[in-house]
Amino acid sequence: MTHPTLHPATSIPPSRAPILELPDELISQIAAGEVVERPASVVRELVDNALDAGATQVTLRLMAGGVRLISVEDDGCGILRGELPTALKRHATSKIASLSDLESVNTMGFRGEALAAICSIAEVSVLTRVEDSQEAHGWLLDGRSGELQPTARNRGTTVEVRELFFATPARRKFLKTDATELAHCVEAVRRHALARPDVGFAIWHEGKLVAQWRAVSIHQIDPLRQRLADVLGEDFVAQAVAVDWPIDLPDDGNGQRLRVRGFAGVPDAARSRNDWQFAYVNGRYVRDKVITHAARSAYEDVLHGHRQPVYALFVSLDPTRVDVNVHPTKIEVRFRDSREVHQAVRRAVESALAVPRSAGTVDPGPAAVAEPAAAWPPRSQQSGLAFAPREPEVGHRVSDLEALWGGTPSATSTSPARTDTWANPRTANPEAGQAITPAQGPARTVPVEATPLPLPQGDWPLGRAIAQLQGIYILAENAQGLIVVDMHAAHERIVYERLKQQMDDEQLSSQPLLIPATFAATPEEVATAEDHAVVLAMLGLEVVPFSPKTLAVRAVPITLSQGNPVELARSVLAELSQHDASTVVHRARNELLATMACHGAVRANRRLTLEEMNALLRQMEVTERSDQCNHGRPTWRQVSMKELDGLFMRGR
Repeated sequence: MTHPTLHPATSIPPSRAPILELPDELISQIAAGEVVERPASVVRELVDNALDAGATQVTLRLMAGGVRLISVEDDGCGILRGELPTALKRHATSKIASLSDLESVNTMGFRGEALAAICSIAEVSVLTRVEDSQEAHGWLLDGRSGELQPTARNRGTTVEVRELFFATPARRKFLKTDATELAHCVEAVRRHALARPDVGFAIWHEGKLVAQWRAVSIHQIDPLRQRLADVLGEDFVAQAVAVDWPIDLPDDGNGQRLRVRGFAGVPDAARSRNDWQFAYVNGRYVRDKVITHAARSAYEDVLHGHRQPVYALFVSLDPTRVDVNVHPTKIEVRFRDSREVHQAVRRAVESALAVPRSAGTVDPGPAAVAEPAAAWPPRSQQSGLAFAPREPEVGHRVSDLEALWGGTPSATSTSPARTDTWANPRTANPEAGQAITPAQGPARTVPVEATPLPLPQGDWPLGRAIAQLQGIYILAENAQGLIVVDMHAAHERIVYERLKQQMDDEQLSSQPLLIPATFAATPEEVATAEDHAVVLAMLGLEVVPFSPKTLAVRAVPITLSQGNPVELARSVLAELSQHDASTVVHRARNELLATMACHGAVRANRRLTLEEMNALLRQMEVTERSDQCNHGRPTWRQVSMKELDGLFMRGR
């Protein structure tokens, strides 16, 4: 009887190979496959060691994009002669000595794999000298032969890596061009430079200076801002807001705090790619889904489409609350409590973005710097919704939803526009809920004689209204030139923020379904529905188990009653299973209120008086996130006098 021929990939070998212990060199080469992906991986590891040694200046020299030569020179503490041979052995490190050290790592490197792995695939030499050495020279160690000889050297260490992957030539075939590998090396150093303003960095390639960032003096007011400007450019900090959010951690006996600081780009600075997103945990650059999702969620209702925000965020917390021993390259981390980190990052960025740029600067153009305002008025002290009747004695309260889109008494539409002055919320009573409603009935034109009082220098960043263009845009004059406001987008944001205030402590109303919608659910979805029943009820959803493998949707939010209940339930359950419940509630609530605000905002082709236009400008100056509408589009733009002069060639 003949047997069918087995496929070579699935055939059973005639004899079993014996189980053997791998030689040390092969083990190191396997480790190199995890640690060393390209020259930039070597650069990252060597710069980590230089920073751990207390270097104040790090110089990188490259040839052929790092394939022929990688030399990292520092002025750190150096290595003792007797420890040099040990430094190149596998799992040799001065950073940890016990399990407790591993659980509270506060250094950049600690695994003790990098140098040994690099030695197995390249030619390595180490030149070093310590400060208090009795010899008047340093020591040069040949990583291949182990030969040690004296040589001239100031305090510090120089590690040279030549002919990368010479021992594994097949790996070289996966490398890109020299220019591409050089770009990756520069990026690796740039990531270190952002986190260490106190250290100077220089990069040389083929004898030419490619990039240099000098150490920032600790006496400067904000060294981090200066380093970000040096590395990422002045435009980055000019279009970013400062982030600083310290919170208390649960009492663990150490009194540690979780702090999020850095800079978050304004929505106008968003890019099509996510290449300008820098996240650090205790000074270490990481790619972490928790931080990335938290930062992106903070931009949810101020970013347009699929644009990617730009930011440089630095998270500091107790080392025992984060595990950095997750990946050989140390680029991934695991938090003990990822929810507290997610909430801290989201709230930190949200708070920074909430302050309208028009409230903190006289020239609030796209490149303006918006610092968090210390004297930000609490919502309870802000004036009422825009677009209630002009007279304060008949103003609507915020709780009256009709005031969001209600009409003005008929007497208002027939009364002539006042020409002596216009509503100034700075003199109005905030408790009166004073605001202005566009008049119903025939469209009105603003009389030419209706000239408002002149604008004091430096007052009212969004200026005074001078006209309405095509029933869509408000034209205003400020100290810098011309302000153009999209009145529907601006009012939409104002109404939206007021609705969010009203709904902060309320439950969304739900609509029972005549026939419950059932769907086949995974075990995870069933468990999520049972565990988060209260949260689902807050969202106006009722999702209950119908069978061990089926869920039934019995009620949905009234506003979404015409949608697909199964798709809605699946998306909410997916969010609840991956992220913090409060984040899901926050997002769902905002989507519902954004829909309401869009319908409640003043429409295009609505004729407004100068008083009404000015009241809208004043509301924008005190409304959170008023620089963008609910869909992330800008609500206003500044056109400077210099730009206007250029259009008409004045001064030429």
